[in-house]
Amino acid sequence: MSDVPPGVLIGALVVLIILSGCFSGSETGMMALNRYRLRHLARAGHRGAQRASRLLERPDRLIGLILLGNNFVNIAASSLATVLALRLLGEAGIAVAAGLLTLVILIFAEVAPKTFAALHPERVAFPAAHVITWLLVVFQPLVVAVNWMANGVLRLLRLSPAGADRDTLSREELRTVVAEAGALIPRRHRQMLMSILDLEKVTVDDIMVPRQEINAIDLDDPPEEILEQMMHAQHTRLPLYRGDVNEIEGILHLRRVVAPPGEDGLIEYLQAQADEPYFIPAGTPLSAQLLNFQRANERIGLIVDEYGEIEGLATLEDLLEEIVGQFTTDPTAYSSDIHPQSDGTFLVDGSANVREINRAMRWELPTGGPKTVNGLIIEYLESIPEPGTSLMIAGYPFEIVHTTGNAVRTARIMPALRRTATESDG
Repeated sequence: MSDVPPGVLIGALVVLIILSGCFSGSETGMMALNRYRLRHLARAGHRGAQRASRLLERPDRLIGLILLGNNFVNIAASSLATVLALRLLGEAGIAVAAGLLTLVILIFAEVAPKTFAALHPERVAFPAAHVITWLLVVFQPLVVAVNWMANGVLRLLRLSPAGADRDTLSREELRTVVAEAGALIPRRHRQMLMSILDLEKVTVDDIMVPRQEINAIDLDDPPEEILEQMMHAQHTRLPLYRGDVNEIEGILHLRRVVAPPGEDGLIEYLQAQADEPYFIPAGTPLSAQLLNFQRANERIGLIVDEYGEIEGLATLEDLLEEIVGQFTTDPTAYSSDIHPQSDGTFLVDGSANVREINRAMRWELPTGGPKTVNGLIIEYLESIPEPGTSLMIAGYPFEIVHTTGNAVRTARIMPALRRTATESDG
């Protein structure tokens, strides 16, 4: 070594530092790769992605090889720096060489290449994957031996070398991925994806038409009234019942009623045209009910509680609206339960569904308890309020406008105060 010119030693030292930076950057680049984008590129035939994907299937061998090479070049660089220091400065130069080499390696072989690799992982990892694959073949026996000993230490500590599957995402993590997709996914599509992820949190009770609002045909009514109801029905499917809505006899599809007979024989004709009723247990998540509708080839179902009493009615259209939003040709139209006023407030029917109001108005009224505005107010006050009563729910001022003996019929909500309060808090 004493016969080697200093210039050759300095050149070798520079090469070793560059190699150290390559190993450091490769490690960070491989670990920083987006696994889902990597799979997409690999399936599309990208060779660099395919090599990187194969290497990441055994991260213990990948890391073992990179660390083996990185430590080897760093130790070699330290030895060369010591030889140069002794030849140029004597024994006093050893401390100087150690300090300078530490600073050079930290900047040029660690921080700079790792930062670049973290910012541009694909530009670093894909070319490096080709070299690493070749090195892994050459040094495989040594890498396998090192990994066997390292995994043995982990087993002594009762740790599994395989580890957990890092590629699985929870529902909340997936929501974060969708929310941060930005311009990659249009806003409307992001909202739909979020709604799909929320289907398990929402039940049929949240979207049902309450029992007292079900539009159905009472077969005990006079035939002329039934014909009149059918002529002016706003829905194509109507339940048939006798006397009480719990006595459901079928679901009538009005499009099948091509030429109904006169008043004589009308009831028998409608019963013959009706389908068997389809019942849905209360509390069924929308994600499950969507599949149930598909399997049963049904579009409408009656929601029943544990005692078999009918609580409401849900349709496939109501369920799909939870994903795609309200089916309306006017994007500025309000729900029929919401009536805008000239002073900026809104008169809301007490029977209005809280979730539908939130979706239509982009409000944040609480949805964890009662399903209707009436239920929300009564739960908060724990009594039936008098007209003129004011209260604040989740930051929204409410004023009771009209009540009956047992329910709130109309309430005034002032969202302008909500926005002002939010802005002042910010």
